[in-house]
Amino acid sequence: MEHFWARLNDLPDEIIMIILKKLYNVEVLYYFIGVNKRLNTIAHDSIFSSCLNLYQYFSDDDYICPLPDPMLNRFCSQILPEIHHKIQWLNLESSSMKRILSATNYPNLYGLGLYDINVEVAPSLFTDESFFNPLFKNQILSLVIDIVENNEQSLSEYMNIFIFTQIFTMFPNLKYLNFGPSSIFYHRLSFGISPPTIISSTLLELHVRLDDFIDCLYLLDGRFNQLHSFHVHIHFIFTVDTTINNKEKLSSLKCFSLQSDRDIYGYKTLILPLLYRMINLEKLDLHLMIQCNEEFVDSNDLKKNIINRIPGLKNFVFNIRSMRYLCDEIRLPLNEDIQHTFNSFQNNQIISYVNYFPEAGHSEYHIYSCPYKLKFYRNITNNFPGGLFKYVTEVLLFDEQPFEHEFFLQIAHSFPFMKELTVINQKPQNKKQYENFKNYDQTLSIIKYPHLILLNLTRVHDDYIEQFLFDTKMCLSNNVYLIIDYQSLARVTHNFQRNITRINCAKLRYLRLHGECTILKHVKDYFPYTEIC
Repeated sequence: MEHFWARLNDLPDEIIMIILKKLYNVEVLYYFIGVNKRLNTIAHDSIFSSCLNLYQYFSDDDYICPLPDPMLNRFCSQILPEIHHKIQWLNLESSSMKRILSATNYPNLYGLGLYDINVEVAPSLFTDESFFNPLFKNQILSLVIDIVENNEQSLSEYMNIFIFTQIFTMFPNLKYLNFGPSSIFYHRLSFGISPPTIISSTLLELHVRLDDFIDCLYLLDGRFNQLHSFHVHIHFIFTVDTTINNKEKLSSLKCFSLQSDRDIYGYKTLILPLLYRMINLEKLDLHLMIQCNEEFVDSNDLKKNIINRIPGLKNFVFNIRSMRYLCDEIRLPLNEDIQHTFNSFQNNQIISYVNYFPEAGHSEYHIYSCPYKLKFYRNITNNFPGGLFKYVTEVLLFDEQPFEHEFFLQIAHSFPFMKELTVINQKPQNKKQYENFKNYDQTLSIIKYPHLILLNLTRVHDDYIEQFLFDTKMCLSNNVYLIIDYQSLARVTHNFQRNITRINCAKLRYLRLHGECTILKHVKDYFPYTEIC
């Protein structure tokens, strides 16, 4: 190690800075403070000390845990007291949070990120005075809080509202709040029939997940009169009580982002009236699934009902699926006309296509702007136009027509960082029916999904189980969690004796079996390194 320090010390400061910027800030501070005077000075640079993530994050499992004890001990006893005046933002996890906050004073701290907060700790977090030094409560201008639930522990609706309300009491000068950033299914605020009691004249930006559209109207009723950016994920968007205020102008709001994963029945009666209140809106981000009685929400609709009605709009990002219960062929705007509609906006490449599902009796129109920055892309069919989606980690494939091997190869190219994949298709693959399977199989390119950790094959024809488990078609990584029907898996593996599926089955990390099953010894032997449930 001493030899390494000596060689590093021979480099000019500029080169050392480039090297250290490749490391995490906590690593720079832990390994370089105290080595020698020169490296100590470089490590004390504000670029390494102003913002600290004092936890370990494992991206493959999306898992947070505390720093190792030796590292945490040294930070609390030496490093944090030494650089305390330079720290502006701390990102902490639940178990070490209190110790780190009490290790020293933080006179210039203005931002806190509290992650992986256990539901048992959460209620006392904003009532126990020992958690936060009273001296810096007024300093905190930005707060991110992420409360974690599980099947055994959940946060009651009342307690969720209490925590959200108490935040504004504890941090009276708050300008930025992100409440529940990684909570997809939990921590949706629901105020019921009574609006919250919160009032803040300092809050400028709010990120929140809500249960119902009425909760959104409550938060936009004037209680945050300086709010200029509102990012909201709403679970249900249905017709609401007409007495709720959806008319007062929101003159301060400049940026609005709305996302909902459920079907929306009130696009024209709820969403559009809300947008028309935002008279000074400059940036709009919409991610919606809309049920239509007549026409799809296409580029003409967006131009007529949004672009022409919000003249100050400068940036419009959207991902909109609209569905109607008709499968008739429809006439859609030409690509040239669509692009012309959005010429005045940045990143104005627009993709659109239609999917027809005659068996289900409906059709779906999908239109979105590029670059596509969502983490998920759902309901991908054989009509998928392709492209590169480097931000997408969650993919769902669904069609009434079969997916062939080439389609899965296209998915690998389009989603290089895909972590979760669900396939829904009950139709057998066509090419297996009319080609000599042995010869055809030998011509295939073996597909790799290098980042895949979750694979759901519970609603598929057996051909797709073969697609993923045959080692001549697919090379699975060593940490995949497979969810599958037991009987289907038994058929494809020839009652867990088949050699062509043995290699990929042996790689599985977890296996969750649906349906009636008995896990016998020969089944366990077929998955030697797999936890089966």
